[in-house]
Amino acid sequence: MPSTEQQPTAEPLVRTERRDGVLVITLNRPEARNAVDRPTAQALAAALDLLEGDSGLRVGILTGSGGTFSAGMDLKAFARGESPVLDGRGFGGLTRAARTTPLIAAVEGWALGGGTEMVLACDLVVAAHDARFGLPEVTRGIVAPEGGLVRLPRRIPPTVAAELLLTGRPLAADRAAALGLVNRLTEPGGALAAALELAEMIAANAPLAVAAVQRMLAEGVDLPESDAFRLQDEVVASVLHSQDAAEGARAFADKRPPRWQGR
Repeated sequence: MPSTEQQPTAEPLVRTERRDGVLVITLNRPEARNAVDRPTAQALAAALDLLEGDSGLRVGILTGSGGTFSAGMDLKAFARGESPVLDGRGFGGLTRAARTTPLIAAVEGWALGGGTEMVLACDLVVAAHDARFGLPEVTRGIVAPEGGLVRLPRRIPPTVAAELLLTGRPLAADRAAALGLVNRLTEPGGALAAALELAEMIAANAPLAVAAVQRMLAEGVDLPESDAFRLQDEVVASVLHSQDAAEGARAFADKRPPRWQGR
């Protein structure tokens, strides 16, 4: 008789879990320290598409399994000719992707190379005290082209960014928090729980207003002040006349939680 024994199902390269309007996205290659090869990049891109395309999802969290965020590019796969950079979306399908939904990085252990560049592509960062960030590309004869060179000098003082990029030395989470790269520090093992708390606070807010803030942060920060105000006026006009704005006022007057329309 044929065997009825079930074969174990292969673990997905990227896991997704819904938690009340929050999508937890977990890089799931612990045996490779969550290094990103092309299939992993494609799986992460699909998870981000889910986050963007589902109106019931308000916030995303990106984290890694096995106590490591990500060791960056899978060098063995790269040596075989694989690229984890997707056209129009960048490293891991994330670093150059167009996003409208807030994304929080929950970092345990190491975030190296492309791992740090994925962190820099997120809007907020929660990290364990013993987490480490690093862009060691110069020590391997390359550079950090998927956000390291562009975003790091905008997120921390340029002189500190220059030191990290030129030496390749890692940055401890405590120092990263002091420099403003990390929003919240936790005890080891607590990054995801703290990120969920932050995500739940964001998810409770009006989706249109959150989207307006998100767009301004993405497009307005580096504009001259007069241009930034023009963009702001365009972005917020529809928000101020929305049903959510009216609902917010009614809920305040009625002393009850608001019931948002959704994005």
